[in-house]
Amino acid sequence: MTSSGIAESAVATLAARERERFVQQNPKSIALAERARHSLFGGVPMHWMSDWSTPSPLFVNRAKGARFHDVDGHEYVDFCLGDTGSMFGHSPEPIARAIAEQGANGLTTMLPGEDAVVAGELLAERFGLPYWQVATTATDANRFVLRWARAITGRKVLLVFDGCYHGTVDDVMVRYREGRTVHRSGLIGQAYDLTRYSRSVPFNDLAALEAALAQGDVAAVLCEPAMTNIGMVLPEPGYMERLRELTRKHGSLLIIDETHTISTGPGGCTRSWNLEPDFITLGKPIAGGVPCSVYGCSAEMAQAMQSVRRHASENSHGHGHSGMGTTLSANALAMHCMRAHLESVMTEAAYAHMLPLATRLADGFRGLIHKHRLNWSVTELGARCEFQFCATPPKTGAEAEAAFHDSLQMALHLYLINRGILITPFHNMTLCCPDTSAADVDRLIATLDDALTELLAIPGARQ
Repeated sequence: MTSSGIAESAVATLAARERERFVQQNPKSIALAERARHSLFGGVPMHWMSDWSTPSPLFVNRAKGARFHDVDGHEYVDFCLGDTGSMFGHSPEPIARAIAEQGANGLTTMLPGEDAVVAGELLAERFGLPYWQVATTATDANRFVLRWARAITGRKVLLVFDGCYHGTVDDVMVRYREGRTVHRSGLIGQAYDLTRYSRSVPFNDLAALEAALAQGDVAAVLCEPAMTNIGMVLPEPGYMERLRELTRKHGSLLIIDETHTISTGPGGCTRSWNLEPDFITLGKPIAGGVPCSVYGCSAEMAQAMQSVRRHASENSHGHGHSGMGTTLSANALAMHCMRAHLESVMTEAAYAHMLPLATRLADGFRGLIHKHRLNWSVTELGARCEFQFCATPPKTGAEAEAAFHDSLQMALHLYLINRGILITPFHNMTLCCPDTSAADVDRLIATLDDALTELLAIPGARQ
């Protein structure tokens, strides 16, 4: 029996119909996919762009606000929003202006400007951590902070949660299986044993967390305050507070990755839940869709960072390399866009619009689940929500993964795409942005209602 309670045969019937419909509706996308196959590996510029539910990649022509258009002229309401990269809508006017302004004034010089100072002040004000650095992706920010943590503590082990997502940092590509840390399945080209210096435990399992920290060798815990990539998993009441207490007790640092959980509010979960991390990392939407990321630290960590830098310089006779930074980090274009984003886009007013719409969407999902007598659940986190194929919201990454029904998910996603609606691939997550309307939310709910009605009308659909 599938986790969703829906028979695989019914899913296959619906999916076949929808694949045929996509092919008929999208001749230009299909022609471009064939052309791209001869110059792009897998026919796409990044291989995962072919992992969507469509039988052939969907090629985009333009995007603005909560909508985009494909090359065949179809308009879509976008609840994916670049998987958070465009969480505040595609090309907000302040970002479009900032790109045009900076485009005529230099893109990268390896030197700071006033924008960097203003951005640092704004970040400190909203997140409560006084000192900041800028990188290009959240992966970079996490890699760099991990280096700082290991240098500061003199320890090597990183602790992460099973099913975590922190970009493509090597050290986080581990899972928890039957009491052991193992490599994440499907990992390509891994040359060394990650489990030597990485440890994984289940989220929301305080006993496992304390046992892992009690070994006294953990430099830092790197975590999302709520898991978002294995399927959404919220912390149990008091869990994050206890995590902070245990890291302090055992001399480990706490790194909070807000790249997805920034959906909660202008200061993320860090401010909303008073998490008091040693470091915070954040990428994707921080510069309005222009590649950029940041990491912040407490005053105590800044002092420790100065100390380890001084020590490293002395030991290398001034000719060493920190292993952090890339040439395009903190470039002038990114800094100008980040300033504009923090000042004019990522505002209290934006969240005041987004959050009630996400609640409306989550309530709509719950209404459909009840109407169609499905044993599913809904998880919410600010402007983000997700329906999951399990009776109650999962508490661990393993529980979230056990609820996967990949073929059903893909069939429902394709049904929505064929009718002009996009949600996040890989699982059933949605985002509302400042340009999303109540009518957009209602349209998603109505279209998903139609999909479920058709699916459940197929003979033998229910298990």
